[in-house]
Amino acid sequence: MDKFADIVLFEDNHLLIVNKAAGEIVQGDKTEDVPLSEKAKDYIKAKYNKPGAVYLGVAHRLDRPTSGALIFARTDKALSRLNEMLRNHQIQKIYWAVVEQIPKLNEATLKNFLKRNPESNKSFVVSKNVAGAQEAILKYRHLASSDRYHLLEIELLTGRHHQIRAQLSHIGCVIKGDLKYGSKRNNPDASIHLHARQLSFVHPVSKAEMKIVAPVPNESLWQFFQNAFSND
Repeated sequence: MDKFADIVLFEDNHLLIVNKAAGEIVQGDKTEDVPLSEKAKDYIKAKYNKPGAVYLGVAHRLDRPTSGALIFARTDKALSRLNEMLRNHQIQKIYWAVVEQIPKLNEATLKNFLKRNPESNKSFVVSKNVAGAQEAILKYRHLASSDRYHLLEIELLTGRHHQIRAQLSHIGCVIKGDLKYGSKRNNPDASIHLHARQLSFVHPVSKAEMKIVAPVPNESLWQFFQNAFSND
């Protein structure tokens, strides 16, 4: 329980928000690895000495190699309201991405249509008239650079499969470590340098204004960029 407690960013009777590590799966998959949702249930059961099954709803997901802020719902009421808020784009999601190539524009809005290929588990930019294509919109701005890499802040305006990864790759800004979308080399821990940095929303039950910031992973390049940006 103590180890899980280290990643808790916010907790009350209705929400549990955690800082997911790269490599964790949110829900069970074919790998049969223990998902973060089950670890969260174990944490709640132990901390509050709850008998029987623990309710925990998954409001949204992060890709396995991605880190950052993730919301779980501890009540059915919270989950249904969070789902509605997500549908209505009432939860602002800010990501940080470390990319290999600096974008041509310092900041821009990217609008594309994406189609997912289930066999390769990959999304591709396609023309809008392709069957199954979904509009994908994000905003980015360049925050800082090292001698080899560049930090982008991304506001995700739609929630498509692998959206940030596919759209940045499409403009030649491949995320560090993301072999699937064109990175030259992988990261040793199989992560990619994409981090769900901040969530801003109105609490679905208490109506309090929420702003959750997830610390970046304890890794040298992430730490360099966090320090570079905070010193601007």
